[in-house]
Amino acid sequence: MTDTSLPALELGHGAVIVEAFLEPTCPFSKRAFAKFQAFVDLVGPKSVTLKIRLQSQPWHLFSGVICRAILAASATAGGRAAALKAMAGIYDRREDFEFTDHSHGPNMDRTPGDIIRDIGAIVGADLFEPFKLKSVDRAFRWQVKYGRQNGIHVSPTFMIGGLVDGRMSSGQSIEEWAELVKPHL
Repeated sequence: MTDTSLPALELGHGAVIVEAFLEPTCPFSKRAFAKFQAFVDLVGPKSVTLKIRLQSQPWHLFSGVICRAILAASATAGGRAAALKAMAGIYDRREDFEFTDHSHGPNMDRTPGDIIRDIGAIVGADLFEPFKLKSVDRAFRWQVKYGRQNGIHVSPTFMIGGLVDGRMSSGQSIEEWAELVKPHL
């Protein structure tokens, strides 16, 4: 456990803000997440900032614990890189964190502690203490409230310049995303 101020989960540092609301076990969010760095590189990290917002969804039954564990990872010495590594690892091992048809399967016997321990193993850090931090709790609550305030119901959902843009989806190429962002540059 290191810093109680959490680094933003973002790529790039440009003036155009693209926000991506992702659920960490959603296969469509996984597809979008896998393209983020290439998208930022294509548009230019000095032109765009891609902010990842964690969108906890109750039908993904461990979603709240997983989102909070990702934020806990960002509170470790690894910071933003640890959080992004946690997300990549969760997406790669989705079956270890999700229920079959959102209702049954081998994960029925897992506990929140098991989930936190497994995500900690992905990032190489003990997440139990950071998971308890007030800053992690505040960040998690903020993510939920921010998504609700903006009418976010599904993942992934994208905002460009503070407005939801339903034209942007995980099924598109990074070139298509770049075309949607181009008018804002």
